[in-house]
Amino acid sequence: MRLTVFWQRMAEHFGPGYAETFARDHVMSELGGRTVHEALDAGWGAKEVWQVVCSVMDVPRERR
Repeated sequence: MRLTVFWQRMAEHFGPGYAETFARDHVMSELGGRTVHEALDAGWGAKEVWQVVCSVMDVPRERR
């Protein structure tokens, strides 16, 4: 998954303003105690991060 697709999906699910806030501030143990930005910076793939976000935040299957 490309980062552009990842950020598009984040914006579609959370809304454009909150997606950035969530990615910056929400620490998830499933990402090794990292935020979305920290996980991406640490080398996690966008698809992996999106799968974690979907699982943690109960994103509906049709949006995954």
